[in-house]
Amino acid sequence: MRVRKLTLAAMALAAGLSLTACQNDDGTDQSATPPTASAPSAADGGSGSAGSDQEGGTDSEGKTPNGTGGSDGTGGSGGSGEDGKTAKCRTDELEITAIDATVGGDDRGTVAVDLKNGGGRDCTLEGYAGVDLKTNAGTLSAKRTGEQAPTVVLADGDTVTFGITYPVNDTGGSGVRITGLVVTPPNETKSVTLDWPGAASLPVTDGSGTPVQVGPMGSAGQGG
Repeated sequence: MRVRKLTLAAMALAAGLSLTACQNDDGTDQSATPPTASAPSAADGGSGSAGSDQEGGTDSEGKTPNGTGGSDGTGGSGGSGEDGKTAKCRTDELEITAIDATVGGDDRGTVAVDLKNGGGRDCTLEGYAGVDLKTNAGTLSAKRTGEQAPTVVLADGDTVTFGITYPVNDTGGSGVRITGLVVTPPNETKSVTLDWPGAASLPVTDGSGTPVQVGPMGSAGQGG
């Protein structure tokens, strides 16, 4: 019996030594903290300024989309000319209409002329439009009122209005019959002919009476 106890004790001691050896070989590696990987630097293609330049398209191969638009008319608002300013409105881009805007009791008649931008881009109107009345006595050109004419940047789909004022024929006679209205946008040579929406005639004068007048862009006349 004593021999058997000694043998069991020896076996237990050997097993304990073997377990300790296993822990020394494997346990330390499993519990140790793995080394932390360092982030790649900008020079290695990481997330530094070089990487953001490539993402934004601002490297030497090209500018950002916002920086390249406008010069060819396809970027931004699409209305920039060669000098970077908004291009002028062309007659073919404008829908021009006229209505009677006379206020009851006024001693002068008023016609309001609308210019609507339908060109698909922003454009600029600067100065006075040309206005001619066709009459049975010939063509009568309206005189400018002399008011300051602001520069109007007209967005696509927007409208600007100016006014035409004229003397009312209250003489009782037939006067000078108006047969049409011719409008030429500022800085343009192409005109649009419209029906005259105002009073049918002007008083006959010797040139000393109240003239037909046109206001600048943005003025709607007395009836606006």
